[in-house]
Parts: sequence; C-alpha cells; structure tokens
Amino acid sequence: MEDIRLQKWLSMSGVASRRKAEEMIAEGRVYVNGVQVTELGAKANPQTDLVELDGKIVEIVQEKIYIMLHKPEGVVTTVTDPFGRTTVMDLVPDKMRLYPVGRLDFDTSGLLLMTNDGEWAQKLTHPKYEISKTYTAVVKGTPTAESLQKFRRGIVIDGKKTAPAQIKLIKNDKKSTNSKVLITIHEGRNHQVRKMCEAIGHKVITLKRVEVGGLELGTLPKGKWRPLTAKEVKNLK
Repeated sequence: MEDIRLQKWLSMSGVASRRKAEEMIAEGRVYVNGVQVTELGAKANPQTDLVELDGKIVEIVQEKIYIMLHKPEGVVTTVTDPFGRTTVMDLVPDKMRLYPVGRLDFDTSGLLLMTNDGEWAQKLTHPKYEISKTYTAVVKGTPTAESLQKFRRGIVIDGKKTAPAQIKLIKNDKKSTNSKVLITIHEGRNHQVRKMCEAIGHKVITLKRVEVGGLELGTLPKGKWRPLTAKEVKNLK
C-alpha cells in the first residue's frame, strides 16, 4: 500500500473529518513512529508506520458506517465535551467509531448524520457542494409577506449577506401569537437560521432540522439512530 497523507489517514480511521484532522496535525497532536508531525503534507504508510493521536494508536478502518441520528435539544454535537455534557457519541454504541457530519446547535434538534467516512463527510459539509438543509422553526409573531421575501433574497448577518434561502409559513397559532415556518438553506454558517429569523424580527423559539440533501428525518424518534440504506448513501454522494 502506498503512503497516504496523515489527514486522510485520520479520516479513514473514523477519528475526524479531513478538515478537523488538519487542525489536529497543526496542533501537534499527531505522531508518526514516535515523532511529532505538524506538517499538513506529511505522509505515512499503513503497512509499515505507526500513527498516534494524543498518545493513542490510530488504525485505518475498512468498513464504512453511515447513520442518521435524531439529536435531541441539550446534546452537544462533539465527540467529547470538557464540561461533561451529553454528546451525540453518548447516543450511539461505543463500538461505532464515528463522528458527526457538520453540527447542530446545543438547543436545536433533528437530523444529524454520523460516519467514519472522511471523504463523504467532507463533501456533505464543504460549501461548494451546496447541500440543502431544511428546518421547521417555531418563531415569535407572524412574518409578513414582505419579511418572507426579504428572507428569501438573503440577509446580512455578521457583516456578510447570506445566500438566497427558502421560507414558507406553514402554521399560524393565533392563541400563542407564534408561527411555524419551513426553512431551507444551502450554507452552514454559525447559528444561521436563528440569526436570519431574528434579522426579520421573529425570534426562534424551537428549531428542528428535518432534511439534509433530500434525506428526511421522517418518524425516527428523538434520541434514536438508524443506519442509512445503500441507496441513501449513494444519493447523498
């Protein structure tokens, strides 16, 4: 087997996506045959070299795993948490060496993909592929037609305009003065949906991701997971 870049090695092992692996290498957490490596272009041979991350041996995983998790609110989308909070890893079997594809905010629920396939994860999270993400949100008040149109054209948040997005009013609860909207974006900026809604004057009360790249959450119960079918994986690729 030929030499491969360390970031690819780490992604193939199920440790992290390539992008995250590059950060680990730059931070000096990766060793090859006992020697610290911080150069992103560094390579190693799976047949002859020993790669370690934080003192633990990292082996390349052959079997690719793809699952869908219904993340509850109050769970962090990280592999570990320094504050001892529940992470998405606590909701899947320990034997599955997975990591989350992208992230969902602490107080957001819904569809989260997890895998040990770094190449697949990178394609789903890289901005150039414009993978769609759809959410249902309960917001304060009822957006006007003008506000909805402003949302669709793109809104300046954090000093930069968002790409055009989709939003549809699907329920108006007159008793509580809240509304339910369906939102689709193609970006993954920090707290993007919440910030866009606030920019048109309608603070998000609850937020749930129901679809990624055409794959729907469906009736999967909160806190549960299921493997993706071969067809689902292929469609997302």
